[in-house]
Amino acid sequence: MLLLPPPEDTVIETAFVAATTRHEYRVIRLWEQEPEIFLNDSALLPLAPLASTTSPEQLLQQVAQQVNRLAQEQRQEVSTYAQILAGLKFKKDLIRRIFREGMMRESVIYQEILEEGRQEGEQLGRQEEGRSLVLLLLEQKVGQLSEIEHERISALSLERLEALALALLNFSSKADFTTWLQQEQAL
Repeated sequence: MLLLPPPEDTVIETAFVAATTRHEYRVIRLWEQEPEIFLNDSALLPLAPLASTTSPEQLLQQVAQQVNRLAQEQRQEVSTYAQILAGLKFKKDLIRRIFREGMMRESVIYQEILEEGRQEGEQLGRQEEGRSLVLLLLEQKVGQLSEIEHERISALSLERLEALALALLNFSSKADFTTWLQQEQAL
């Protein structure tokens, strides 16, 4: 099996001859083979990047996708072999990018990071929404707020914003709000 085309003047033998024995064999030129043969067999998958293609980067992406479909215990080993052999044909940055993206999407740690980010984003969104609503209601109830008062409200946690929202229902003047802010600072 030849992984890459040899120099033009290379003679490719198709038989092994020693004393009284002769063994003939067929030489497989990987770059002439259709990639589907390799893509559909996990044992041959590492050879797929070297197969015939008109779109090498797309082939490498297909290899990474197939690797990601393998069972967890097999995935790392096949991925390593595929990346090593891909290095004969592709630049390392492309190999790293394609395999990292694919492997990371499948990773439970990556999924956990995404989930944490989503939850954090939701929390920040709720806090920003709560802050906007409290500021709107507060200004309706007690009038225009100063820049410092805006900053103090912006610094409040979601829990404290909720407390302010409940307290502002009982405010009758800006003095009530000022008193609440002073008590909040004392906490």
